[in-house]
Amino acid sequence: MAKNNTITLYDLQLESGCTISPFVWRTKYALKHKGFDLDIVPGGFTGISERTGGRSERVPVIVDDGHWVLDSWMIAEYLDEKYPDRPMLFEGQSMRVLTKFIDSWLWRTAIGPWFSCYIQDYRDRSLKVDHDYVTKSREFMLGGRKLEDVQAGREDRLPQVPPTLEPFRTLLRETKWLGGDTPNWADYCALSTFLWTASVAGTPCLPDDDPLRDWIDRGFDLYGGLGRHPGMSPLFGLKRREGDPEPFVKNVPPPGAGTNRGPQSTPRLPGFQESAKAQ
Repeated sequence: MAKNNTITLYDLQLESGCTISPFVWRTKYALKHKGFDLDIVPGGFTGISERTGGRSERVPVIVDDGHWVLDSWMIAEYLDEKYPDRPMLFEGQSMRVLTKFIDSWLWRTAIGPWFSCYIQDYRDRSLKVDHDYVTKSREFMLGGRKLEDVQAGREDRLPQVPPTLEPFRTLLRETKWLGGDTPNWADYCALSTFLWTASVAGTPCLPDDDPLRDWIDRGFDLYGGLGRHPGMSPLFGLKRREGDPEPFVKNVPPPGAGTNRGPQSTPRLPGFQESAKAQ
C-alpha cells in the first residue's frame, strides 16, 4: 500500500522542468486518476540508470512503498490490479485492445510528422547536459541527417497534419471522453501525444478553431491543471496559407444524423421515389 498516499515517479524533463516523455505524461495522469500524490524524481535523458540504481535505462519508473514497476503500460495495469477499489484505468480487455490501436494510430499520424517538425526544438529545450546525447542519438535514428536539416521546411509540412486527424475528431464528436462520461487510460494515452507536442513545439501545430481544442483543453486542465506547465508552448495558432489544405471538416452533421430510423431518415434523390433497398 502506498505510504502516505504517495508514489515516487521518475520523470524525464527539459531545461524548463517540463516533462517531455509522452510515456511519463500518461503515467502522471494514471497516478492522479488513482488519487495518488506524486513524489517526482527529476532528471533528463542522461543518468537514468544511476538515478534508478541500475534498474532501468528508460522512464517512467515508479516506486510504490519499495516496489519498483517499469514501463507505462505495465504501471497502469499494476495500479488497477493493486488498487481495484480506486477508479479503474481499464474497463475490460476490449478497452486495452482499442487503446493500443488509438495509441499506435496517433503515433503514426501525429507524433511521427511532428517529430520531424520539432526535432531541433526537442534538442534545444533539453537539459544542456543532454544536448550531445540527444543530438547523436536522434541523428542516428534519422539515418545520419542533421537535426537542423530535418526540421527545415516545417512551415510546409505542419499544415499537412491536421487534416489527417479527422477520424479522431469524428470519434470525439460523439463522446465527452474516450472513456465515456469520465476519462480513462485511453484518454491519457491520446492526450500524451499532445502533451509531448506542447513540450517541444516551437510554433503552433493546430488552428485556433480546431474542434479537438475542447477535448485537449479539458484534458490539460484535469487534476488541477496537470498538463499546464509554464514551459509548454501553445498548440493552437497555426495559420492557413494560400494553398494549404483545409485543416478539418466543417459543417459536420450532428451525431447520429446517418442512423437508420425508418424511411423518413433515408435521403431521397429529386425525382426518384423508390427507397434504397440496401442498408
